[in-house]
Amino acid sequence: MQLPPALDRVLREYEQGWSKGDVNALAALFTRDGFALQNRKPPARGADAIKVAYAGPGGPLKLRALAYATGDTVGYIIGAYTYNDPRAPDIGKFVLALRKGPGGRWLIAADMDNAIK
Repeated sequence: MQLPPALDRVLREYEQGWSKGDVNALAALFTRDGFALQNRKPPARGADAIKVAYAGPGGPLKLRALAYATGDTVGYIIGAYTYNDPRAPDIGKFVLALRKGPGGRWLIAADMDNAIK
């Protein structure tokens, strides 16, 4: 599924931040009070907690949108992800709840992911 450029930017910047292990870049994709809701982990809220939650080795990540919708100031992307080879089977799924930030830039209000297995 092809996303509008403003939404696709969110996924591509997320992939880049994750691949580099750049927790600052990842946290910058979120609203100030955003949530990271990771599989088998407690909720992380706010930039500092998101940086801690995403600290780790990083690595190749490929995000694929399955559905999306947007309104004036809120939206979502539902998708799946895999690591390394983008042709490999999906290993997890995600929902990004989005909110427009300053300048009309889409930011992540909540990122919920879970593994398929």
